[in-house]
Amino acid sequence: MISSSQIRAARALLGWSGEELAAKCDVSLKTLRRYEPQEGIPTGSTATLLRIKSVFEEAGVQFLGDPLVNPGVMLHLK
Repeated sequence: MISSSQIRAARALLGWSGEELAAKCDVSLKTLRRYEPQEGIPTGSTATLLRIKSVFEEAGVQFLGDPLVNPGVMLHLK
């Protein structure tokens, strides 16, 4: 799973707006705006969080650490 801070960090590393991420993940912008300000792992659909994680990984983002204790991200440019 991924944390809200990892979602924010990954989006920033890629320079994606909320609208861009929502379109790439096929989720509503409202859902992303609800997930991002939360602490820890967002409360919501596990399937949606996995879809967001998958889209980031396809773009070169690697998720590091434990999402609750020491969340991190790294970008591997393709």
